[in-house]
Amino acid sequence: MKGIIQVGTIAAMACAAFCHAEASTAAQTSNTSSLKTYKEKNYDHLIGNVPGLNDDLLKMHLKLYKGYVDNSNLLLQKLTALQAKGEMRSPEFAGLKRMLGWEMDGMRLHEYYFDSFGKSPLLADDHPLMKKIVSDWGSYSNWKSDFIATGLMRGIGWSVAYIDPSENRLINMWINEHDVGHLAGGNPIVIMDVFEHAYMPQYGLDRAKYIDVFFENLNWNEIAKRYKP
Repeated sequence: MKGIIQVGTIAAMACAAFCHAEASTAAQTSNTSSLKTYKEKNYDHLIGNVPGLNDDLLKMHLKLYKGYVDNSNLLLQKLTALQAKGEMRSPEFAGLKRMLGWEMDGMRLHEYYFDSFGKSPLLADDHPLMKKIVSDWGSYSNWKSDFIATGLMRGIGWSVAYIDPSENRLINMWINEHDVGHLAGGNPIVIMDVFEHAYMPQYGLDRAKYIDVFFENLNWNEIAKRYKP
C-alpha cells in the first residue's frame, strides 16, 4: 500500500509539473498573441506629390519606415515572452529593451516627418504658431535660419523644433540617432530627417538643397495642429 501511495504521489507531482509547464506556455502564447501591435501608416499619397524628392527615394524611405514599425512590434513581442518566463534580469531582456527606444523613436519620428509633407502656404502672421515663432525668435526668418543650421550640423540625426512645456518656449534641438537628445517632455512641432538615406540617393552631399526642398513641401496646416497655445 505504501508503495502504491508513493507511486501515485510521484505521478501526481509529475502531472502537476507538466500541467504547470503547459499552463505557463499557454499563458506566454496568450500574452504575446494578444499584445497590441503598431500599425504602419499609409503614405502612398506622397508618391509623385513631393516635388524635389523623387519616387525611388520616397519608396526606399517608406520601406525603411516600415522596418521600424515591424521591429518595434517584434521587440515588444520578444520582451513580453521574456517577461512571461521571468527572465527580466537577463542580458537578452536588457539588450532588447535598449533596442526598443531606437526602433520606436525611429517609427514615430518618421511619422511626424511624413505627416509634414503636403505643400501649403506659410501661416498667416496672426496664426498662434506664427505669433509664437516671432515672439520667441524675433522673426520667422531667425527661427528658420537656426533650424536649418541645426540640420546642417555634421553627423546623422534629426532637426526638431520643440515646445519646452516648462517654459512654453520654442527651441530647435539636434536629435542624435533616433533616441538620443530628445527634450524631455517636449512637444515636437517641426521634424526634419537628416539621416543620409533621406537625401543622399538623390542629392549626394548637398544636404542644403535637400533642406530647401523640405521647407518647400511643408504642410503648415498639419504642423500647426501640433501646437497647443
